[in-house]
Amino acid sequence: MSAVRIEINDNGPYKVTGPIELFAPDNSPVEVPGGKSVFLCRCGGSTNKPFCDGTHSTVGFEGALAAVRETEGT
Repeated sequence: MSAVRIEINDNGPYKVTGPIELFAPDNSPVEVPGGKSVFLCRCGGSTNKPFCDGTHSTVGFEGALAAVRETEGT
């Protein structure tokens, strides 16, 4: 069985590689392209949720680490 790998992109989506199953809030399956990586939205602005559509780059989304650094002034 292949492992699932999740990469956190700075100020961008989660990149998920490997065999995964996604389910909507009503527990219905969400189609995932087989054999390809998927990019899951973190900013909340995607019009193609749960998948990323690049909106994070236009809305000024900052990942948690960047937001903490800004708040702490480091």
